[in-house]
Amino acid sequence: MPNSSNIDFNYLAEKAKTIRIHIINMLTMAGSGHPGGSLSAADILSALFFHELNHNPDKPEWADRDRFILSKGHASPVLYATLAECGYFPIKYLNTLRKIGSSLQGHPDKLSLPGVEMSTGSLGQGLSLSTGLALGLLLNKKQSRVYTLLGDGEIQEGMVWEAAMAAAHYKVDNLVAILDRNTLQIDGPTEEVMALSSLKEKWQAFGWQVITIDGHNLEQICFAFQEAKTIKGKPTMIIANTIKGKGVSFMEGQLKYHGVAPSEEEKVKALEELA
Repeated sequence: MPNSSNIDFNYLAEKAKTIRIHIINMLTMAGSGHPGGSLSAADILSALFFHELNHNPDKPEWADRDRFILSKGHASPVLYATLAECGYFPIKYLNTLRKIGSSLQGHPDKLSLPGVEMSTGSLGQGLSLSTGLALGLLLNKKQSRVYTLLGDGEIQEGMVWEAAMAAAHYKVDNLVAILDRNTLQIDGPTEEVMALSSLKEKWQAFGWQVITIDGHNLEQICFAFQEAKTIKGKPTMIIANTIKGKGVSFMEGQLKYHGVAPSEEEKVKALEELA
């Protein structure tokens, strides 16, 4: 097992909790948005931005930074909350989510917000964008790495698998995809809408190194990122088994909260649980 002595898991857990609190507050104020898939990814983004990624909020365009692409762009609240906690913009700006004139749109907009690497939201495109970006970095002999977060409903899109083939073919080993495997999408359970069974075997067949983890266990998340750095000649897929709405009991595993913001009463209850 990798050495965990230099990782403050308590710190990462506190950051994940703070991110979840921001998500609840900002979505309630906006009155719309996607809590379920934002909450399920909070631990992953905490580990990425506060431990794994080589980035600098004071220099968002630093050429040697690692890149993160939120392919499932509708989960933008988790990215906005994380970027604010990192210092890319003031935390109070989170209150402008989905307001007219705000850079915090329903999907991330690269042109208006520091820390956003690519505008996303049309599902299925993020892995293609990430593959091209990672390949470009390799061709320019950069040491930077690219991380992209996919939704499990999203990988029902054919374009994802074209990108998976290309990334393996070109041996893009600086690319790490993370699958937020919370088993629910807007129309219902993924296995009823379009079954995704045998995911590990599918990605292996496409030429990827596959690591399966508990997406809420920070040790497993961090160790998976460490292991991915040792993989040469192929990209890495981390299948992170998660719970939709994680951290708020009445949202956990509930399809309703894929795209329904909490009410004021629900916000109070959620914040009590997260306190």
